[in-house]
Amino acid sequence: MKFKALLLSAVIGAGAAAATTAVTTTSASAAVVCNREGDCWRTRDRYNYRPAWGLRVYNDNWRWRDSDRHRYRWRDARPGRGYYRGGVWVTF
Repeated sequence: MKFKALLLSAVIGAGAAAATTAVTTTSASAAVVCNREGDCWRTRDRYNYRPAWGLRVYNDNWRWRDSDRHRYRWRDARPGRGYYRGGVWVTF
């Protein structure tokens, strides 16, 4: 009986460790997305955008250079999956 309880504790501990790792991995997948028009926004998830949409995905710590400051502007991310086109949020 002690062995069963010890084994159950080990399984629960391993599950908790795996859940913690999954949460940190998800938050680490955040990104910055910019379109051809210079609109940039942050996203918690990395999506597979169609190449025709002209979007570039960068790591979450990406920043534009001072010389590019006039080309880009930050936009608020909208709920759901989507991207900016012509200053308007388009969901997909």
